[in-house]
Amino acid sequence: MAYYLVTALPREELLEELGRRLARDELITLRPFGKALSFALRRSRRLPNGKAMWEEEDYCQPPLAEERAAVLDRYFDDLSVEPVVEGTGWALIHALPAMFPDLPGR
Repeated sequence: MAYYLVTALPREELLEELGRRLARDELITLRPFGKALSFALRRSRRLPNGKAMWEEEDYCQPPLAEERAAVLDRYFDDLSVEPVVEGTGWALIHALPAMFPDLPGR
């Protein structure tokens, strides 16, 4: 299992839609990555430059290929990944403001 620190530029006009989808747990049903993606996006953080950041587990090569095709490329631009040890990404960004502060599971 691999973990990545993901950085991406949110498409601001679509964030409300993504928040609604997360609130309705729509992404959880996507196989095989829905639970991990939903968990990660619910906990995503906002960097001072406006970009989003989160830690995500993934098994694909290239990383997040399935997630990008199904969800991420609709809501984010300029997505990049950096390998991390599990939990270190969250530790790095935990103090930043939440992307979706009203969602449970942060």
